[in-house]
Amino acid sequence: MKNVIVCRIVCDMTKNYFQNREFSFTLKDDIYVRYQSFGSQSELEKEMQKMNPYKIDIGAVYSHRPSQHNTVKSGSFQALEKELVFDIDMTDYDDVRSCCSAADICSKCWTLMTIAIRILDRALREDFGFRHRLWVYSGRRGVHCWVCDEAARKLSVTARSAVAEYLSLVKGGEDTVKKVQLSDPIHPLIQESLAVIEPYFPSYALDSQDILGSKESVEKVLALMPEEARKELRMDFLQETSPARRWALIQSWVERKQVLGKKAQFPDKEVMLQYCYPRLDVNVSKGVNHLLKSPFSVHPKTGRVSVPIDLRELDQFDPFAVPTISLICQELDRPRPGEEEEDTMTRDKENESESGEKRRARDYKKTSLGRYVKVFEQFLEGLERARRGELLRRSDLQRDF
Repeated sequence: MKNVIVCRIVCDMTKNYFQNREFSFTLKDDIYVRYQSFGSQSELEKEMQKMNPYKIDIGAVYSHRPSQHNTVKSGSFQALEKELVFDIDMTDYDDVRSCCSAADICSKCWTLMTIAIRILDRALREDFGFRHRLWVYSGRRGVHCWVCDEAARKLSVTARSAVAEYLSLVKGGEDTVKKVQLSDPIHPLIQESLAVIEPYFPSYALDSQDILGSKESVEKVLALMPEEARKELRMDFLQETSPARRWALIQSWVERKQVLGKKAQFPDKEVMLQYCYPRLDVNVSKGVNHLLKSPFSVHPKTGRVSVPIDLRELDQFDPFAVPTISLICQELDRPRPGEEEEDTMTRDKENESESGEKRRARDYKKTSLGRYVKVFEQFLEGLERARRGELLRRSDLQRDF
């Protein structure tokens, strides 16, 4: 009997989960419609076809249906849970990238997103023990992370803030010159992050961004060094113009100070972190009421689809190779090899026996979107296995009692 009760409670929770989830639509002319909720997948699909939103955002699961929030007694409409999310935007790196600015990106500065994903994913996995992390390309200039573990979904605002602050290192506005301050001993998170950055730093920072090439860029780096180092290094740089050798001179200066027993200083590591460490929009992560763009949305400016990123092929991910909505439409209209030669009667018979849902499932596999849907499906399968395992564990606990 207890097992039946446990299963019934879980089923009731699952039953209301989708209905109590908030969706928001951005319509033409930037009309923003919040607190949308739907009783089923088909109901959501019909509303999308009717309203044709430019963008879809996903929010929290509430105590009541979001569409009824105005009819619920004041104070009783509460956000119960939401995925722990992270938003990393390339525009936040404008002070340390020279190839692009604002909404523009290129293959050179995209390395910053690769580094950010590697650093944050390791920390979320190893430091917090979160197993279900979905990384998604935003469709234009950044990436999002959805942490979907049950423990993450149920975090309070205070706990979410603590996680976001723990992962934040680069701090200060436009007027702040030195945005990373390290103390001795260096925290394990920072040590692990430096281990990620170091292999990328020579090709990204010294070659692609040329941070020790021009006089202006050199002065930006020297401004992060101790005052006693600046004059000496300026003189050394007059004799050595190679960015790689100039970086070696900086590291050599730090090593000499350490040998002389001076107070521990880490200016070289602070430079690496300021130029490469992830820059989080912590407000996105802190708020339970904050919404985030749905995976597989189409970005209205670029036309690119917001696709999941396969971490096994992270270094090969190319934002410019992500399918656009126009490409997908062309691929859907294009006959598959051999399709023209199929027997018309056989094909018609198959179509009659196939449901519309199965045909739609088959269609996406014809397009370049198929590989990204597969990544998403594998992520969902992992979530489902974990949910079933948790149900069995709870059932066993109830049986023991």
